[in-house]
Amino acid sequence: MSGAGRSTAGAVLEDLGWYVVDNLPPQMLSTLVDLTTTPTTNDVHQLAVTIDVRGRSFFAALQTALAALGDRGVKTRLLFLDAADDSLVRRFESVRRPHPLQGEGRLLDGITQEREILGGLRGTADIVLDTSHLNVHQLSAKIAEAFGNGAGPALRVTVMSFGFKYGLPLDADHVADVRFLPNPFWVPELRGHTGLDAPVSEFVLAQEGAVTWLDAYVAALRPVLAGYTRENKRYATLAIGCTGGKHRSVAMSEQLAERLRSDSLSATTVHRDLGRE
Repeated sequence: MSGAGRSTAGAVLEDLGWYVVDNLPPQMLSTLVDLTTTPTTNDVHQLAVTIDVRGRSFFAALQTALAALGDRGVKTRLLFLDAADDSLVRRFESVRRPHPLQGEGRLLDGITQEREILGGLRGTADIVLDTSHLNVHQLSAKIAEAFGNGAGPALRVTVMSFGFKYGLPLDADHVADVRFLPNPFWVPELRGHTGLDAPVSEFVLAQEGAVTWLDAYVAALRPVLAGYTRENKRYATLAIGCTGGKHRSVAMSEQLAERLRSDSLSATTVHRDLGRE
C-alpha cells in the first residue's frame, strides 16, 4: 500500500547488499533478471524490486511476471506492506502529498481503490507486514530480520583525526580532544614526523593518561555504538582532535580504530589535516 513503508524497505534492503530497483514495470522483471545473471554482472546475487500502483496499467502484469520467473526456476519472495487506513491518512497528510489514485477525490477514496486493486496480490504474498504501529526503526529491523540472513547490516565507523586550528569536522558524531597530551611538535627529533610514524606513536602512547583515556573512551563508546546499530544507524564518525592534526590526534586515532576492530567493528581511519603544515 502506498504510504506503508516501501521507500524504507528498499533502503534497508540496499544496506543489506541487495540490488534495488524502484517502480520497475513488471513486464521488465524477466529482462532485469537476464541483465543481472550475465558474466559481467556476477556480483549481483540478490535483486529487489519495489512495485506499486504508480505503475498504473503496467501493474496488472505483476502476477503474470512473477509466475514467468517461477517457470524459469528463479526463486522469488513477495513482501506486501500494509497499514490501517487511519495510519495511511496521517502519513499522507504529514507529507502533504496526494494518494496516487486519489484524483479529484479524498485520500480515503484513493486508499479504498488501491485496496481493491491489491486484494488478490496481498493474498499471494509470502510475507505480509502491517506497519501501522511501526516507526521507521522498527520497520527497518523487521525487514533486516526477514531478508538479512539473521544479521543486519554492520555499523561502519570512521575515526577521523583533525586539527582544531582548521575547524571542527562538520560530519562528526562525536568529537574528542587529545590536547591534554604533550605535543611532539616541541620535541625536535619528532617534529618532522607524523602520528603514523612509530617514534611519534610510541611517544604519544607513553604519556601519562594516554592509554587510560583510550581504554575509557572505548568503554564509553561501546553502548553508544551498540545503540546506533539498534537504531539502524549505518555510519558513525568519531573525530579526534589536536592542535594541528599531525601528531597526537593521528596516533590516537590509529590506536582507537585498532581497539574498535578488536571489538569486531568495521573501523577505518581518515586523517583530515595531515600534510597541511
